[in-house]
Amino acid sequence: MTPERFFEHLWDDYIRIAPAAGRLHALVAARGETLVNDHVAFRTFDLDPIRLERLEPQLLSLGYQRFEPYSFADKHLRAWGYVHPQGHPRIFLSELETRYFSRALQDIVAGLCAQVPLAAINEPAIFWAGRPWAPVSHSTWAALREESEYAAWVAALGLRPNHFTISVNALQSFSDLPALLTFIEGHGFALNEAGGRIKGGPEVLLEQASTLADRVAVEFAGGEHHVIPTCYYEFARRYPAAGGQLYEGFVAASADRIFESTDSRQPGAAVSTSPAND
Repeated sequence: MTPERFFEHLWDDYIRIAPAAGRLHALVAARGETLVNDHVAFRTFDLDPIRLERLEPQLLSLGYQRFEPYSFADKHLRAWGYVHPQGHPRIFLSELETRYFSRALQDIVAGLCAQVPLAAINEPAIFWAGRPWAPVSHSTWAALREESEYAAWVAALGLRPNHFTISVNALQSFSDLPALLTFIEGHGFALNEAGGRIKGGPEVLLEQASTLADRVAVEFAGGEHHVIPTCYYEFARRYPAAGGQLYEGFVAASADRIFESTDSRQPGAAVSTSPAND
């Protein structure tokens, strides 16, 4: 599989479960912009067969190289960043360190991971597989959310891109990130204000912002459907590092707050009427 085809599959899955992102993309493109994807991000658990070390080979098979590790102590996450020598979008792959949570959460997550077909992890398609286990109950999702919003998100939605990212550097009709955000807000999209409207800045070589996650009806156990946050759209502006090349990495302090774009307790997100079909 080529990286181009890989990202086509990811995009199709992403806008299916977050249709608001598709509308936002079309809105910016209608100004004559050719949108460039800065990066995508994935979430997983630290258990076999879907921990970082087991998923990484699929990215390496596409030509990606591991760039930097990241740690998020407060949320009990660790992550790896990946870059491609041919300039394909960066990838951010994170996992929940379940050992820091209650026995109840650990047992739930272990039960989910035990259902993942081993053959599924041997193809890049694992990254748009969705939920590789039976739907959890809504009460289980709510219990997980009390300990970790991240855990609840993965349990309900599985393995898929949780966001794409518009490269502000590649835009022609916006002078900077604040101008883009003003345009987006003016068309009714709510932004993630956690840690400030814009995270980072020139001093850390990266500015980031994001919408709040779209909210769609997702299937839970027993055929129930409940509206929960799914995926969001991010915006990134990179600054030159030493040597003049644009900074390639991520900023942990900023990413920590970007994670909160999917927090179901954040107010203001739009609700899409279409259900997410897994």
